[in-house]
Amino acid sequence: MNITPFTRFHFVNAYFVREDDGLTLVDTTMNGADQLLAVAERLGAPIRRIALTHGHGDHVGSLDVLKQRLGDSVEVLIPELDAQIHAGEREKTKGSWPKVATVPDVRLQEGDRVGSLAVVATPGHTPGHVSFLDTRDRALIAGDVFTSYGRVETTSRLYWRFPLATTATWDKERNLASAQKLRALEPSVLLVGHGPVVPDPLPAIDRALRR
Repeated sequence: MNITPFTRFHFVNAYFVREDDGLTLVDTTMNGADQLLAVAERLGAPIRRIALTHGHGDHVGSLDVLKQRLGDSVEVLIPELDAQIHAGEREKTKGSWPKVATVPDVRLQEGDRVGSLAVVATPGHTPGHVSFLDTRDRALIAGDVFTSYGRVETTSRLYWRFPLATTATWDKERNLASAQKLRALEPSVLLVGHGPVVPDPLPAIDRALRR
């Protein structure tokens, strides 16, 4: 797998995706810029891109500091509709939407590519939520479409082991449709915003969808 996980405060994940020119950082956790930069240093590669699955505060919380530290050497990519919310062009939905000063270089759409990652539109948790499929090995970074504490669950369903993501979900029916869409991609590994990495995830995803 070309992806290295990073967990902040024992509950929220970011991911470093290795590319030929350096690293793509997917999501930024909260108050974690120093730690994220330290991981990149250990990996021996610069952060070239910061790509966000969605705009909630636990995923964008370190973005401004990282942008300040990295400057123009880093490209910032945010899903279109969530970028609109942060820019004040669209009303906020459920969940935390902190003020973000960083203006994205790219507003992501279905079918875009971020290095080796294919952008998959997966609205529901937020209006613009996207997931990223690594085209090299089908590892899937699914953001908050699913969680994996205790077991894999969609964030359309309240699960006592980690209820926070579900309470922040904007449209549970759309999120469920997005979960079904991701299942159809037959990912080799599932990486989520909250919870451990899930190898061989299809049986666990199928059980979550049946529930």
